[in-house]
Amino acid sequence: MKEKFKSFTEKHAEIWKFIKFSFTGVSTSLLDLVVFSFLFYVVFKSMNQTPVTDNAVLAFLGIKYKGYMFAYFISTTVSYTASYIMNRKLTFHSNSNLLLSTVLFAIMVICTIVFSTWFGGFLGTLIKDSGHENVFTVLLTKLLVMFVPMIWTYPLQRFVIYKNKAVPTEEQAE
Repeated sequence: MKEKFKSFTEKHAEIWKFIKFSFTGVSTSLLDLVVFSFLFYVVFKSMNQTPVTDNAVLAFLGIKYKGYMFAYFISTTVSYTASYIMNRKLTFHSNSNLLLSTVLFAIMVICTIVFSTWFGGFLGTLIKDSGHENVFTVLLTKLLVMFVPMIWTYPLQRFVIYKNKAVPTEEQAE
């Protein structure tokens, strides 16, 4: 059984990387959901009705409530930190330059957190203002906000951020 598994992972290396990436994604998504739920329903509960005031940018983006914005920002940051460590070490076994990959990952994550904070805050505002706010719709919205960035995060991590350095063969080393 072990031999078949090893054979599969070697023969289908790219599929195996995507499976590991997906497992990491599920793991860090669960972490994200737990952190988000704790922050939204406990830590920032009193702020879920508190409007964001005097901020033209947030008003323009359609973000009205502090509780949504803070819960999305913090939970997304925590989950991407865990994702960086797991994907670098376990998924891609990266030997890329640590500083460069960290900077590239940070840029990707900053853009993703800005997107997720906006998208989550915007959808949260829509849900709240429509009168459909409940645990189910809030968490379903959170899942959607977490899933969308996978469109760009896998290709960026696989082919840019964790792109392994070529290891010289014996002939090249001589």
